[in-house]
Amino acid sequence: MLTAKLIDNIWATRKADSLNGFKFMLAEVIGGKSEGERLVVVDNISAGIGDRVIVTTGSSARRMLGDDNIPVDAVVVGIIDKDCSFGE
Repeated sequence: MLTAKLIDNIWATRKADSLNGFKFMLAEVIGGKSEGERLVVVDNISAGIGDRVIVTTGSSARRMLGDDNIPVDAVVVGIIDKDCSFGE
C-alpha cells in the first residue's frame, strides 16, 4: 500500500466498458522511495482533491472493486485523518 495526496480529477470520455461508472483521480505519492510519483487511481470511497489517502495496487486493487478482470492497478481504500509523520 501507498500513501498519496489526491491532486486532480481525471475524466475519460472513451474507455473500456468495464471502467464505466468509476471515478478517476490523479494521486501523488507521499513518503517512501516513490515520493512525488504520480498515478491514476480509482476513488471508490468518495475522497476529494487535497485528501491524503491510502492506495492499494495490483491484484488487491481489482479485488476491492469486486472483479479481477477490471483493468485497474490502483484504488483508494482509505482517507487519512491524521498522521504525525506528514508534518501537518
